[in-house]
Amino acid sequence: MKKCLLLFLIVCACQGPGVAPPAPVYPIPSEAQLAWHDLEYYGFVHFNMNTFSDMEWGMGDEDPADFNPTALDTRQWAKVAKEAGMKGIIITAKHHDGFCLWPSAYTEHSVKNSPWKDGKGDLIQELREACEEFGLKMGIYYSPWDRNHAEYGTPAYITYMRNQLTELLTNYGEIFEVWFDGANGGTGFYGGANENRYVDKLTYYDWPNIYALVRELQPGAVLFSDGGPDVRWVGNEEGYAYETTWSNLMRDSVYAGMPEYPEKYASGQEAGTHWVPAEADVSIRPGWYYHEYEDHKVKTLPQLLDIYYNSIGRNAALLINFPVDRRGLIHEKDVEQIMKLSTKIKEDFAVDLAQKAKLSASNERGRGFEIKQVLNEEKNKYWAAEDGVIHNEILIQFPKKQSINRFMAQEHIALGQRVKAFTLEAKTEKGWELIHNGTTIGAKRILRFEDVDTDALRFTITDAKASPTISRIGVYHAPALLIEPVLERDKSGAVTLNVPGSNVDIYYTLDGSNPSINSIKYERPVMVDQAVQLRAISHDPATGQLSEILVQDVDIAKAKWKVIHNIPNAEKAIDEDPNTFWQSTGDELTVDLGEIITIHGFTYLPPQNRYMSGVINRYVFQSSMDGRNWTDRALGEFSNIYNNPIEQTIRFDGVDARYFRLRALGTTDGLKGSFAELGVITRDN
Repeated sequence: MKKCLLLFLIVCACQGPGVAPPAPVYPIPSEAQLAWHDLEYYGFVHFNMNTFSDMEWGMGDEDPADFNPTALDTRQWAKVAKEAGMKGIIITAKHHDGFCLWPSAYTEHSVKNSPWKDGKGDLIQELREACEEFGLKMGIYYSPWDRNHAEYGTPAYITYMRNQLTELLTNYGEIFEVWFDGANGGTGFYGGANENRYVDKLTYYDWPNIYALVRELQPGAVLFSDGGPDVRWVGNEEGYAYETTWSNLMRDSVYAGMPEYPEKYASGQEAGTHWVPAEADVSIRPGWYYHEYEDHKVKTLPQLLDIYYNSIGRNAALLINFPVDRRGLIHEKDVEQIMKLSTKIKEDFAVDLAQKAKLSASNERGRGFEIKQVLNEEKNKYWAAEDGVIHNEILIQFPKKQSINRFMAQEHIALGQRVKAFTLEAKTEKGWELIHNGTTIGAKRILRFEDVDTDALRFTITDAKASPTISRIGVYHAPALLIEPVLERDKSGAVTLNVPGSNVDIYYTLDGSNPSINSIKYERPVMVDQAVQLRAISHDPATGQLSEILVQDVDIAKAKWKVIHNIPNAEKAIDEDPNTFWQSTGDELTVDLGEIITIHGFTYLPPQNRYMSGVINRYVFQSSMDGRNWTDRALGEFSNIYNNPIEQTIRFDGVDARYFRLRALGTTDGLKGSFAELGVITRDN
């Protein structure tokens, strides 16, 4: 025993004094935020009254009797999330229509007055139990806006809101995130209780006291809204963060529902005063709620993989939404796609080539902060440079030449986000070749690039707020993924299919059946002038690999269509090019179909450019046989269209028409209505 003690003392003496860690670079994350960062990836469930009314934003006047799932199973939700690699689930406890998924004591507009489980059900409790069974954390989405509550817009509603939050945050165990939506009154114009109630989003909700209540009831939870206070919106609903994404934010300058937020604040701020990291939210389908007509529009694996790399791979967490269907289940197609993503992510990161490489750094802080720490999976191990040493080179030398196409780096964010610029180079036969010239890293940065054969990488931090810290570095070779064809169509109806950057074969069908290599081979543009469902796949003859199936509903060609406006560029609204648009002078677009056609609805695509001026959110659609006498066919709103500017699909009973007109009754910015593309639906299904 004495010999062992003596040996221990000798070893300690030889090691010398410890090295102090770097000083924090403020702002830094709280313990709750660090725990949230560790999650990275979790699920959203949009399931509520809108599921049964087939809407994105309900009016609030829906009957609770309409809420009646036939096979609701929160265990299925939790099982899917767990097997997909997610760490938690956030549930829409109350959406804008005010319907509550728990038997709230403060309203009759809840599950307690629905036929589901004879009014004795509590969906939040069922999800709580399912999450515990599968080892998931649970979060709560709560819409501050309420189109049902008669006192919304008055101080009495704030008391109601606090009472409901107390129920949700007291009765259902530990909550990891409380999600406050930024949408709020003034967007609807008919239906619901006391609609057209405008509130001051900054002051009405009394956010300081709401936040204090959440802190009191759930001290370990992070609070989400556009500007935090703990987690912020990424600024779009595509699931994409930015090339430069800071976790820092001037938090006191932003608020939920702030119109200029996506443009000014979504990517964070280098000089931000508070740690408010980004969360990228996206639905696995075009809409957030379940719509049967989107069953064939579930995102493909390449699309989901792009989302993963552009969210988690760009210093953001990823929140993927499942629009649970009317049965109360995550749809089979959604399950299939999310499992494909899970499998592909595991494949991409199966072997870390850096683990067998020799690493060296141009500067090391000292014992405990050596470059070897970046290969250590312990959370609190990291490489650090000496104080004041900003420019640092990390050399990764492989034992033999490797084919690589992924690089991952993580900062030790407990001490703040520091890196402002970096480069990654590979040593090839031509010398050092630049792979990427980047900016921020943060919690995690993943680079994707074409295969490079190399025996050495050079990762150089060229600028930082202070001497950098890196907790992990990884190098990988991800298997290639063949993407599905891209479809383009001109006004005549000619369809072009291609796979950008690839020399592969394409096969297609026009009868709704799944294509194979025995289907029609695409060789030149195909004339499709009638309403059909086109399906196509890519095939790599060298490997035998098949892509996922492109499924596209194509309606009648617009060759005979004419815009009845003597205004330049109005034809851009029907040119079949989603990248062009026309902004009206009179808030309407009138089209001559060139013949009498039976139509069953229409489609509207808003401008797809960055600024999206004149996006229509309230409309009336009319038809005519002679261009003089008009009949209203549809009147409504395009819910959430500003944040999710996808093609809007509106259906109605079939009607014969020679002319149709879409009139804007309101736009998201008050400017004249804009049209990227307007179409009609001629299929009765």
